[in-house]
Amino acid sequence: MTGLEIQPLREGLRFGARVRGVTIDRLADAETHDQLVQLFEQAGVLVFEDVDASPELHVAVSNIAGPLKDHLQKSVARVDQDALPGVIDMIAAPEEEAAIEIDGNRLACWLPWHFDHCYNNELNRGAALRALEVPPEGGLTGFADGISLYQALSPELRARIENCNVIYRMNVVMENFRFGRPEGFQVFGERPGVWAVMDEMEDTPRAVHPAVWTRASGEKVLHVSPWMAEGIEGAEDEEGNALLNAVCQEIFAHEKDCAYFHSWKTNDIVLWDNWRMLHGVSGHAPQYRRRLQRTTIKGDYGLGRFEDGGSDSRLAEVTY
Repeated sequence: MTGLEIQPLREGLRFGARVRGVTIDRLADAETHDQLVQLFEQAGVLVFEDVDASPELHVAVSNIAGPLKDHLQKSVARVDQDALPGVIDMIAAPEEEAAIEIDGNRLACWLPWHFDHCYNNELNRGAALRALEVPPEGGLTGFADGISLYQALSPELRARIENCNVIYRMNVVMENFRFGRPEGFQVFGERPGVWAVMDEMEDTPRAVHPAVWTRASGEKVLHVSPWMAEGIEGAEDEEGNALLNAVCQEIFAHEKDCAYFHSWKTNDIVLWDNWRMLHGVSGHAPQYRRRLQRTTIKGDYGLGRFEDGGSDSRLAEVTY
């Protein structure tokens, strides 16, 4: 069947694709499904444009990357748990008293570059988003390609980080964000609910993931999450912290050539590879609402672990 229109995400990018013509019926066709599975693996992020962005299509698009994983925390709002398990509702109400400031601009819902579940030993395969309410300006979701970031590092920095492991812990307090912190970064209040998350996860073991890993295709991926990083394994000292900060600063510095920021429309769905891509949010003026719905796709690349052989059975998941 196919009948899809596929274009580059943006001229000059080495990753990503725009896809038009997707419907539930077309996704049910085996040939079309297989075409998109291959495209997802090659591109890392797929933007489905001008679609009938229903929750049902959202789920069908997510299934390109694999079966859904329900959100671990039952308190998270669902769309329809019986008919559409795994679709969660994320509403950012006006947050005048919970914002950050970068270069004099006060923003709500700004998030630094990260990959999902860095604080767990397992990494979900990917995720898909669609927007229901968008602010008049800002609120963009960014996607940074780990393959491009690896290639963009200087040979010296690449050699120093190549065989390092990075330690992560669940830490949603924005004031605690350390590595790659932008110039002029200030925190004016934390988002509602962060302290409950911190209390719940206080005694969980730290997770460890390689800073660089190699795909089956042979491509190396820089996979460092500035958000929630605590240090380099075996080098939680001044020298190790300086190395990790230098790598994270490079991630932010290469936003123009290694990242894409999606300006949302309510007839878009975006699917991305969590093993390859980092993502973040540009933030928006605190007086506006932003509402997105999200799915998470099961999977694990098999390279993460808890520190010192630890394990944890408690709920450990947060989604913004």
